[in-house]
Amino acid sequence: MTEDVEKEPQRADPHDIDRLDMSRPTVARTYDALLGGKDNFQPDRDAAVAVEEINPGSTQLCHENRAFLSRGVRHVAGLGIRQFIDLGSGLPTVENTHQVAQSVAPDTSVVYVDIDPIVLSHGRAILADTPGTSVVTADIRDVDSVMSAEETRRLIDPSQPVCLMLVSLLHCIPDEDGPFDVVRGYLDRLPAGSALVYSHLCASDVEAGRTFTRRVHELGMDWGRIRSPEECAQAFDSLEIVSPSTDGTAPRVLVDCDTWRNGDIEPRPRPTPPEKKIWEHAGVGIKRA
Repeated sequence: MTEDVEKEPQRADPHDIDRLDMSRPTVARTYDALLGGKDNFQPDRDAAVAVEEINPGSTQLCHENRAFLSRGVRHVAGLGIRQFIDLGSGLPTVENTHQVAQSVAPDTSVVYVDIDPIVLSHGRAILADTPGTSVVTADIRDVDSVMSAEETRRLIDPSQPVCLMLVSLLHCIPDEDGPFDVVRGYLDRLPAGSALVYSHLCASDVEAGRTFTRRVHELGMDWGRIRSPEECAQAFDSLEIVSPSTDGTAPRVLVDCDTWRNGDIEPRPRPTPPEKKIWEHAGVGIKRA
């Protein structure tokens, strides 16, 4: 990373810069730092280092989760879905949702949604010459605002199947804000045949989850908590889970994101290495009715 990154993010709109608080880390920018990006500030980089210290392997976990996103999008696009709403999309990196989906079907429409204004700044520049793709700055908990946003209404036909992307997001939402009610709020507006691509930081070790959650809150980020596998699975209450194996024969359950349709790797509901106490519980679901 270069030292001048801290002065001003590349391509950012001055009006958006005025709205940035560069003294505190954000989830989007810390995630960018963990992925090795440059669109972050020193507090975000410090937070990324701290997250890796709290849970060794967090950087690798971010890369595994990003690879899962690509496989999930490619699978859904292969089903014929041509509309994607990527909630909490974060900063653009490699293998973004629109790049993967449009490599399958160039006419795919993608709306990115994030609350961090720097995401809007970069999205404006990067997506300016990308037809059928846009970015909305909104709090994803406000379903009405997201779905009624001008760019959402322009690109998304609510009468046709839509893929809702909730990748590594719900653990950022506190229990009191009803994260799974938010999921239902979106899915209730989507027609049969729609899909959900989903991952959530998870721990079956209660103490490991509590410790990670407490330490992340101490970093000053707006965040929720790590949840158990059973809690994470609530997002699929009204959906049919897609088999996590490439041949479609594995039980239809959520799995460690690194094992979801990843070649010949056997899908695993929990990581095999005992030292990996925190993982991204992941899966893809289809709304049948």
